[in-house]
Amino acid sequence: MIRFLTVVALSWLTSQLHAADPDVGQARWSPLLVGGLIGLLAAATVAISNKPLGASTAYARISGMLGRMIAPKYTRSLAYFQETVPKVDWEVALLFGVVAGGALAAWSGSGFAEGFLSATWIERFGAESQGLRVAFAVGGGFLMALGARIAGGCTSGHGISGTIQQSVGSWVSLMSFFIGGMAVALPIFGR
Repeated sequence: MIRFLTVVALSWLTSQLHAADPDVGQARWSPLLVGGLIGLLAAATVAISNKPLGASTAYARISGMLGRMIAPKYTRSLAYFQETVPKVDWEVALLFGVVAGGALAAWSGSGFAEGFLSATWIERFGAESQGLRVAFAVGGGFLMALGARIAGGCTSGHGISGTIQQSVGSWVSLMSFFIGGMAVALPIFGR
């Protein structure tokens, strides 16, 4: 019943915000709409599962499932995977939902890129820099995952759930996300 009411409430809120902001569904999604929906998602996650919203444990679970396929004996011997069992749970489903939701949002907001490289990237690195783009994406993803494990949570865990709970460590992490993003983007893109 709570899930049904949550879906009804989210649908109603979406229609109200869409009516209030004519840009929704045009060239981009409204930051107010997206922020409100993320807040409702975070609240619903706690209400339904009694756990905060986060995704970094899901990456570890997926790694554990891959480890069980490649080196099952070694993976089962690791203390981390004895406590955090590699399985498909709601956090893993959330990751797939984030990808599907991102694709849906890009499609409905006319935000799909026309090519693999953005105009800003081409301006800085040239039109033949696909390999560099892949290297940046993979390297950045690896560093983000490493940072999430060191920090004890990811951007959604600290930036959304932790700040809602007024965790000092999460506020420090959130500020670090922005400072780190600016420290990398400014020298790369010069803006």
